[in-house]
Amino acid sequence: MIFTKSSKKIRVMLTPFRDGLQSSFGGKVRLNDFLPAMKAAAEIGVHHMEFGGGARYQAPCFYLGENPFETMQTMRDAVGPDIDLQILTRSVSGVTLTTQSIEGLTLQAKLMKEAGTTWDRNFDYMNDVENLVKTGKPIVESGMHHQVCIALMGLPFESDKVHTAEFYINIGKRLLKSDIHIDSICLKDASGTTDPKTIYDTAVGLKKIMPKSMPLWQHTHDTASTAVSCYMAGIDGGVDGVDLSVRPMASGTVQPDVRSLAHALKGTGFSLDVDASKMQIIEELLNEGLKDYNFNPTTTTADARVLGFPMPGGAIGPNVHMMVKAGILHKYSDVLSEFPVVVEAGGAWTSVTPGSQQYWLQAFNNVMYGRWEKIDPGYGRAILGYFGKTPLPPDAEVIKLASKQLDLPVFDGDPLEAAPKNIEPAKKALEERNIPVTDRNIFLVLGAMVPGKKIELNEGIRLITGKGKIDIPLKKKEEDKPITAPAAAPSAAQAVTGPVTSKCTVDENGKSRTFTVTIEPITSSESAVTQKTSGDSSGGKNGKPIYSTFSGQVDVVDIMVKVGDSIKKGQVLAQVEAMKAKHDIKAPYDGVVSSIDVEIGDEIDSSKPILTIS
Repeated sequence: MIFTKSSKKIRVMLTPFRDGLQSSFGGKVRLNDFLPAMKAAAEIGVHHMEFGGGARYQAPCFYLGENPFETMQTMRDAVGPDIDLQILTRSVSGVTLTTQSIEGLTLQAKLMKEAGTTWDRNFDYMNDVENLVKTGKPIVESGMHHQVCIALMGLPFESDKVHTAEFYINIGKRLLKSDIHIDSICLKDASGTTDPKTIYDTAVGLKKIMPKSMPLWQHTHDTASTAVSCYMAGIDGGVDGVDLSVRPMASGTVQPDVRSLAHALKGTGFSLDVDASKMQIIEELLNEGLKDYNFNPTTTTADARVLGFPMPGGAIGPNVHMMVKAGILHKYSDVLSEFPVVVEAGGAWTSVTPGSQQYWLQAFNNVMYGRWEKIDPGYGRAILGYFGKTPLPPDAEVIKLASKQLDLPVFDGDPLEAAPKNIEPAKKALEERNIPVTDRNIFLVLGAMVPGKKIELNEGIRLITGKGKIDIPLKKKEEDKPITAPAAAPSAAQAVTGPVTSKCTVDENGKSRTFTVTIEPITSSESAVTQKTSGDSSGGKNGKPIYSTFSGQVDVVDIMVKVGDSIKKGQVLAQVEAMKAKHDIKAPYDGVVSSIDVEIGDEIDSSKPILTIS
């Protein structure tokens, strides 16, 4: 049983205002809906909080129409100058999902410091020590507290070579022997899948080699309901600080509630440096601020299956919300089942952003298109070496497929040197649109640059010009729900084995139109029902409309043809974005493009034609 004769205070970083928002809602929460709770936390004595970085850089910019730097500054002003405010950065990716140049990371550190950051927690999902050293230097030079991470994960397959206590301690040794200044070390388990014994052994081993004045921190998620036991093991092994949250954004995919760990430590000699009895104040303000938000049970409920698919709480939340929006949540379990395959084939990098998203998207592609039939660009670049050195060698056959599909060679150089130098292109994009060329604007643009993505879709430019997308996971209002007549109880569902044709009549503004609708069953090569209609369904143009293969909302990101083009069956006509990845819309038959029915940037579902073929 954990016990100490000499009492010890364990530091707490409160996470509901960053990780809680990310793990519960993909970060898509408006500032004013949680700011009162954050201000109250400072007033009741909480002196260390997480407030930016990770998805809480991207979500305000991409989905809320809020400038992330301005929101951070507002939070700093609300809590006062004496509270430690912490961000999360992703080594060579910074606060983005792609690799960045060292110049871009230097600009990022400068802006984060100016926006009120005092601590920067930096992790590398490959646990590539060279990456951590090089990306840590801008953090140190900016004057922020440099907290370097050792990323933890429980493997979904057997191996005694990686993700063991010895493996993690060796990373710590290499970091401490490097020339980078380190203020503290964090054991970061984003998926909450490391067992307590491994955490205890790692903490004991690291404390033996760390300077006595250097704090050892611990971060985990409660997705598998093991977080409190893991924190107890870490504290027993010498951990000095932990991350905790407060209901309604606690446990499930988030961190445990302050009150849970405070209770578990009673009588042990250890205690927390925050008053658990005052957490009710924060909880009540969060409940009020978030009363209109739709809490998805997948993110709020513990799921022990995560032990077999190490997916971070901070990634489960966004991906579940994206799957709901795209109308494919029914594929969730299938994607999870594919996780062990892509983890082992990839080389067992730690499942934390952007690595978790790379695992997720490749598992998703394997389910939707067939195993390895479509290599996700991020996953492919990772196994080819463009993000750093993988812990284990990736599968040789998958490397060949990735190289062929992405038309990229294997890379064994410095990821920072291979990263695109986006500062000048970002400046040019701003100048061409007569937008002020400031450091913040430059970073907003370069932070949203993705290889192959058209600049008119750049979320930074759209935010600055007031055209940012608003996508908030709010509850549906009763008046928004469709009204349907009560139906008789159906008989047992029958499998559709062939095309089913029916007629439907639509009344619109006094005009009645009748359509013949044919629904075909899904085959192994299809990802959604293909709808074929006859009649005036494409703005009065004759022909057969082509729809998105996703039933829910997706963005049109490219159109590869124009009116009058002759096209062949299987030709890629357009691309839509779902799950932060592009998906091809292919021609189901030969024909001629008679109309383009959408524009790049439109948000559509499977009821709106993308184009029409005659």
